[in-house]
Amino acid sequence: MPQTPPKTAIDALVFDAYGTLYDVASVTAICDSHFPASGAKISEIWRQKQLEYTWLSSLMGRYQDFWQITAAGLRFACGALKLELSEETFRLIMENYLQLDSYPEVPAALEGLAEKMPLAILSNGSPEMLIKVTQHNGFNRFIKEVLSVHELRIFKPAPQVYDLAVRKLGVAKEKIGFVSSNAWDAAGAKAFGFQVFWINRFDRHPEQLDLPPDHEIRTLDQIPPLIF
Repeated sequence: MPQTPPKTAIDALVFDAYGTLYDVASVTAICDSHFPASGAKISEIWRQKQLEYTWLSSLMGRYQDFWQITAAGLRFACGALKLELSEETFRLIMENYLQLDSYPEVPAALEGLAEKMPLAILSNGSPEMLIKVTQHNGFNRFIKEVLSVHELRIFKPAPQVYDLAVRKLGVAKEKIGFVSSNAWDAAGAKAFGFQVFWINRFDRHPEQLDLPPDHEIRTLDQIPPLIF
């Protein structure tokens, strides 16, 4: 008979926010309402520039919080697509980022996991952004700590960001399970020493950095059988 693989020993779970719990592509609808048939492209470029600007900010030592970087990414996306972005439209789309939808399985998955161990968010998001989107989805019932890079003024994948979870939770890094759908974030967490769950929702090719995740899954509700 095949042997059952051993469970991963974890005392706390830490989640990335954007793209992991919250669907960043859910801004497509409001973008489409202002720029018909351009919403998906705006969302795609916006997200890519948002990430690039965090990396540039860290490498240049010129920190701007995630709200500022998100705003810059939106302005770039519209400019690159030659779309006229009024200040009112800019404000409305940005406000929608505080009300992103979660992925469908996330509420029930978090509720079940919270009954077993402490849960935290560790994100590039600014504190106000994270608090608002977490409250909007009702996840403050399940999340023990909402941790932002803003305290350190540097973005993931800087190692000191992942260490923030160790310090705040009081759990050894080897006993923390880190969950992200962003492959670069999963690689950064693995390099730091977390046990990593990469949510590969969209069947993307894995990173080639010799830092494979401990587990590759498709949805959040696949975590419990791996640790309980």
